[in-house]
Amino acid sequence: MTLPADAHVHSQFSWDAGSDPASVDLMRRTCARAVRIGLPALVFTEHLDLEDAWWVDEGDLDDHETRYVDADGMVRLPRFDLDGYLASIDACRHAFPDLRILTGLEFGQPHLWESAAASVLDIGAFDRVNGSLHMLPFRDGLRAEPMTLFRHRPAADVLWAYLDEVPRMVAGSDVVEVFTHIDYAVRSWPSETEGPFDPRVFEDGFRAAMRAIAGSGRALEMNTRRLWSWIPEWWVDEGGRAVTFGSDAHAPEVLAHGFPEAVAMVEHYGFRPGSRPEDPWTLR
Repeated sequence: MTLPADAHVHSQFSWDAGSDPASVDLMRRTCARAVRIGLPALVFTEHLDLEDAWWVDEGDLDDHETRYVDADGMVRLPRFDLDGYLASIDACRHAFPDLRILTGLEFGQPHLWESAAASVLDIGAFDRVNGSLHMLPFRDGLRAEPMTLFRHRPAADVLWAYLDEVPRMVAGSDVVEVFTHIDYAVRSWPSETEGPFDPRVFEDGFRAAMRAIAGSGRALEMNTRRLWSWIPEWWVDEGGRAVTFGSDAHAPEVLAHGFPEAVAMVEHYGFRPGSRPEDPWTLR
């Protein structure tokens, strides 16, 4: 099997990976891992998070990330090191000439921050811009991730709010090419109190979100942290015509995790590769 590009990969230039002491030289080590496993291409989609009112409960972030949380529970992220990132990309391209190494961003809440991101986006240095919905309104002008909101609101309300926000994000951003991990809120679903997550309960919401993404002509990421067959099935039903593959790797060991299974799954629904490994797969 020829693997597609892993189009959602992080290195030391993403704040949640770069704050870990083990992240030193992470980009180079990830490229070396790609060569070892026969991955033809990858896209380093570093976090571009410009949130200025992100509130967390104690324990919401990993230990190595707590350096960014102030005494009031507000997350203050460092500025994206664009120059360092591009220099590291260039060095890796020279070190691994047979590996296709593409530039990218994972832009959080682009419908709220597109103007503020102009200084980064307008240089035209990125091969791929993924869009992610990580946060929702909380209270008093604050925003929070689903893992936090699940402790303060009924679980179903959080999921519906997340799905209702997707069409607003799609309509409010022109720069995003791919919508990532549409199941992001499910990652922190409180199964201890709510039981296993049942997507059928929220089917109408997922389908409406997918219709909005498909109607905009964007691709939907098959995020391989979890392989849900209902995602490509409903995506095709709602007019989706393109998918990408992303491991969301923050460490070399999980690069392209689950890709053979993901490829088999989307092939079942009619998707086929493009001419280059980084091209979205499309219905034929």
